[in-house]
Amino acid sequence: MTIPVIDFSNLNGEERAKTMAEIANGCEEWGFFQLVNHGIPEELLERVKKVCSECYKQEREEKFKKSTLVKLLNIELVEKKSGNKLENEDWEDVFTLLDDNEWTSETPGFKETMTEYRAELKKLGVKVMEVMDENLGLPKGSIKKAFDGEEGSAFFGTKVSHYPPCPNPELVNGLRAHTDAGGVILLFQDDKVGGLQILKDGEWIDVQPLPNAIVINTGDQIEVLSNGRYKSVWHRVLATPDGNRRSIASFYNPSLKATISPAPQLVENLKKEVDQAYPKFVFGDYMSVYAEQKFLPKEPRFQAVRAT
Repeated sequence: MTIPVIDFSNLNGEERAKTMAEIANGCEEWGFFQLVNHGIPEELLERVKKVCSECYKQEREEKFKKSTLVKLLNIELVEKKSGNKLENEDWEDVFTLLDDNEWTSETPGFKETMTEYRAELKKLGVKVMEVMDENLGLPKGSIKKAFDGEEGSAFFGTKVSHYPPCPNPELVNGLRAHTDAGGVILLFQDDKVGGLQILKDGEWIDVQPLPNAIVINTGDQIEVLSNGRYKSVWHRVLATPDGNRRSIASFYNPSLKATISPAPQLVENLKKEVDQAYPKFVFGDYMSVYAEQKFLPKEPRFQAVRAT
């Protein structure tokens, strides 16, 4: 099995209906799909690869090599030869870019390139949500409006990660299995070094590297808004002995003050409240629960916010 690959440009042509159906299938059956011909210039994507790789090499690699995580792996597992897997650690170097936080990178072109990239990704995220609206039978802009909340300020963050070569990949996770808390995730992953996997039908499946594709996955809030029609799915990153995997994930999430619940159009014809599988809650409350339970099953998180 391979993750669906969808030509996003076909939305504007004779194959629109087929493409809409492919995206619906990606959301309903997979929770992950890859977009090609998505409209983001390849020249910009090449610059993103360059500045992120240079930033890691020049500003972060030595710090990672001296990190507590590396010492743990070397001392506890290699020198002591305990052979116990580091279950609660991730072999990942990561920093986050927001509109209002301080971008500390001194790498030439980093700030300009990533500002331009984030603007393009945000526009693509809106387009993807509008396709979801249409496929779900919702008015155009419904998901974005729900994410904006009353203040009109959806959250958009970008996580720049690297997964360096690991000398003992069997003893540590690249990134532990989890579902994403938020809305629509747009991932620009490494086009050579793999490691990302999703859980489908009880089997871990590789998300195959594809040059300049954008991987889309649906988070927990899309599952709620669709009343379970779209699912957020478990995924993980494997540590690998070779290659420094680059991963740039952008999250189009609700505002922390936004109230999230199944779209009224998707529950108004249900006969019993029990058919509405998800509660109404404030996204910030959900994030408080998620912070404690990220790597645990998602269903108790929904029950926890139901109770608050």
